[in-house]
Amino acid sequence: MPGETVLIIPALNEEHSIAKVLEELPRGFFSAVIVVDNGSTDGTADVARRGGATVVPEPRRGYGRACLAGMAALPSSAEVVVFMDADASDVPSDALALVAPIREGRADLVIGSRAAGRAEARALAPHQRLGNALATWLIARLYGFRYTDLGPFRAIRAGALRQLGMRDAGFGWTVEMQVRAVARGLRVMEAPVGYRRRIGQSKISGRLWPSLAAGWKIIGTIIKLRFARV
Repeated sequence: MPGETVLIIPALNEEHSIAKVLEELPRGFFSAVIVVDNGSTDGTADVARRGGATVVPEPRRGYGRACLAGMAALPSSAEVVVFMDADASDVPSDALALVAPIREGRADLVIGSRAAGRAEARALAPHQRLGNALATWLIARLYGFRYTDLGPFRAIRAGALRQLGMRDAGFGWTVEMQVRAVARGLRVMEAPVGYRRRIGQSKISGRLWPSLAAGWKIIGTIIKLRFARV
């Protein structure tokens, strides 16, 4: 399959981790690396530029907004798009396993499953595991497809990504993509990935109340899309 593989990394105040993420990327694998600075108040953007990334500013906070800004900056030659977090929790070399099924014509979307992979002890908080289990169970009940994770590390064919009509501006982004992919008949796979304790403080998963709010948003997104024309 011709075309380029482009990486999008949403980042908010990740100056202490983004250099490690960029250093660990498989050499020569990505034709472009886009770091979306989602309103950082530290040196995230400068560190990312020094690491060779193209920095796209998106001052309006929101994980989904950052992802949409990254999509808007994709080169026309992009064939496969990979999304990865900036906190060094993902293992960059696992991108090869995510992209391979797409390059081989076997999948349109590949989700990196931490549940099926190698998560370090305490890398996933108990409420994260519970939330993932509840959300994936609900998707299975409402849409008939059994995911094991809502992991943010994922690869998707660029044409399929454009067709999904992604809209969510916040933490419903990942589950919106997975639900829309199933509803629109994309070929979806999961691949086991590693997961490490993040560098720095999580904006969501490390705190109970933000985690609960994000969880309610995810569940609400699953239910809302079931009754919408997706």
